[in-house]
Amino acid sequence: MSDSAAPSPPPLPPGPGTPGEDSPRAAPRSPGELFRVFNRLALQGFGGVLPIAQHELVERCGWLTRAQFLELLSIGQVLPGPNIVNVALMYGDRCFGWRGALAACAGLMLLPLLIVLAATLLYQQLAGHALVAGALRGMGAVAAGLVLATGAKLVGTLGRHPLGRRVALGYALLAAVAVGALRWPMVGVVLGLGGLGMAHVGWALRRAGGAVR
Repeated sequence: MSDSAAPSPPPLPPGPGTPGEDSPRAAPRSPGELFRVFNRLALQGFGGVLPIAQHELVERCGWLTRAQFLELLSIGQVLPGPNIVNVALMYGDRCFGWRGALAACAGLMLLPLLIVLAATLLYQQLAGHALVAGALRGMGAVAAGLVLATGAKLVGTLGRHPLGRRVALGYALLAAVAVGALRWPMVGVVLGLGGLGMAHVGWALRRAGGAVR
């Protein structure tokens, strides 16, 4: 990916209700930089790249605020396909159009795809070894911890949610119970509970707008 001529896009504007001091600290200078950063986060994402994406895009590069990252992730959750791929597509497109979307997705998937293909061939030879099985279980525990840590960091952004932190956390708890405890299908939870949440937010925003007028 060439870093030559592309102008640097301005940082994404803060979302609704986000004060100016919470705007991004920086922005990618080129599609090549997008490729490198998404490639770096993908190569760190053993067992799940979402916590690494939050660390890289929000904390390390400063390209997104936590609220903006949560907004992109929320949209990515309801679209078909992997969440992080949807985030890469949307963010890359916002920065450099189709070139940015292609660069972010290529960085996210190209080298990891080659690594997974090589690991698959190796795993076929070593799957029966107890040491390999134990290592995979240990990595799964670490991945679960990373996802929980990312969720804890993003909870702080709910203070500016139109429904308020308590109601938003209530929706999150209902989703966790429906999927984790009741084993309801993910599609049904996203369409049902997600649709209810969107309608609730729309009602809250209309009510707030009416109160302002």
